[in-house]
Amino acid sequence: MYKFKTKPYEHQKDALKKCWNKEAFAIFAEMGTGKTKIALDNACILYSRGKIDRLLVVAPKGAYMNWVDLEIPTHVPNYIEKSVLAWKTSTSAKYRTQLKNIIDLSDYRLKIMVMNVEAFSTKKGLEFARLFLIGKAMMIVDESTTIKNPQAKRTKNILSLAKETKYRRIMTGSPVTQSPMDLWSQMDFLDPEILGQQSYYAFRTRYAVVITANAAGGTHKYQKIVKFKNLAQLGQLVSPHSYRILKKECLDLPDKVYTKREVELSDEQKEAYKDMKANAMTILKGQSLTAVNVLTQLIRLHQITCGHMKTDAGHTIDLHSNRIDELMQILGETTGKVIIWANYIHDIEKIEANVAFEFGENSKCTYYGATPSDKRQECINNFQDPNSSVRFFIGNTQTGGYGITLTEASTVIYYSNNYDLEKRIQSEDRAHRIGQKNKVLYIDLVAKGTVDDKIIKSLRNKVNIAKEISGEELSSWI
Repeated sequence: MYKFKTKPYEHQKDALKKCWNKEAFAIFAEMGTGKTKIALDNACILYSRGKIDRLLVVAPKGAYMNWVDLEIPTHVPNYIEKSVLAWKTSTSAKYRTQLKNIIDLSDYRLKIMVMNVEAFSTKKGLEFARLFLIGKAMMIVDESTTIKNPQAKRTKNILSLAKETKYRRIMTGSPVTQSPMDLWSQMDFLDPEILGQQSYYAFRTRYAVVITANAAGGTHKYQKIVKFKNLAQLGQLVSPHSYRILKKECLDLPDKVYTKREVELSDEQKEAYKDMKANAMTILKGQSLTAVNVLTQLIRLHQITCGHMKTDAGHTIDLHSNRIDELMQILGETTGKVIIWANYIHDIEKIEANVAFEFGENSKCTYYGATPSDKRQECINNFQDPNSSVRFFIGNTQTGGYGITLTEASTVIYYSNNYDLEKRIQSEDRAHRIGQKNKVLYIDLVAKGTVDDKIIKSLRNKVNIAKEISGEELSSWI
């Protein structure tokens, strides 16, 4: 009898009953419904019954360390003896030893290897994964729309690894982010038989209407999808091998669900952060320690984690950052309307441009200091209109965090946080108020091990950084 470490919700129990012994299965669970716990409990049940001895988890760069740091310690029972390792590019002797131990066939523990999906674009990552999968293996692809492109190198490599495994799971909140064509490689990973052993081109022919079109400038011709067909039949093929759940259907979920997505600093950000931190410490040691001085340094470090920095002359410099890519990944996984809060105007403008490029100019509206008064109400009205094309509300908590109703959204993303607790609480309540019919998911983007991380932890613990933390306390953050 399997004993859960954390009590499952009813929908998690239902999902496990349907999938635990299936060789191939898709968990299409909306973000915030706990699909990671379902997958981990499934793996532990199979391990307890001697069905598997190793688990390979493939996840986006912003989420894969969350498996190691949070999800596995939280949900895998203590009585399950395990060895857990995250993929790194490190070549240290210690890490090479850890890699050797995790593929040791004589080790009876459940071996869990967590790799970022980008590693499968490399020869080194692919070769190690192939070695790891020797044995009784299970493979999970988290946020499986990351393998939706059948032409991508990482998709081809991951599909080739599927043949080495006994059990396979894919997980995502939205299996079709742009078109039904997204399903082909996800289903092919699970089991080619699900779609009848069709090649991608045969699949496209069956479910899409394709015409030959001229590229801009008439330089060449290409195949263009103009509409889809036979989608009911496609749904019938996928349904027996999948479980679909939305937040609004999970009656026992808490009204507010919090999660975070880690963003790795780029090399350019790391260098800038290191320099700013060193300069901050020099200033602190050379001057009296006041909260104002330290908060200024804190803001500059925080800006660097967000992907830009302001010079003493007032100029803003862009830094290469993974943060906007992580946001776009999350938006691709999310269904329904979304509120995106950002602390800096520079970030708001960058988010607006990327959302317009990916989802269309009419998919978003902005609400911050520079937004004219008449445009502000128009933005709210369009966002609250379920029939409007406006899906994304982009703003800052200083302007949009008070007095407005945004209950059409059940997902709220903090691209970057303000330091004022009241603004955080008020901004959360724009979606969670009278008129909200669904559970609300709050997602914080965080650069682990930086002031970004400490800001979020303090706000989550109901601490007003701007008013309640002294200079001495703030200096320990730097």
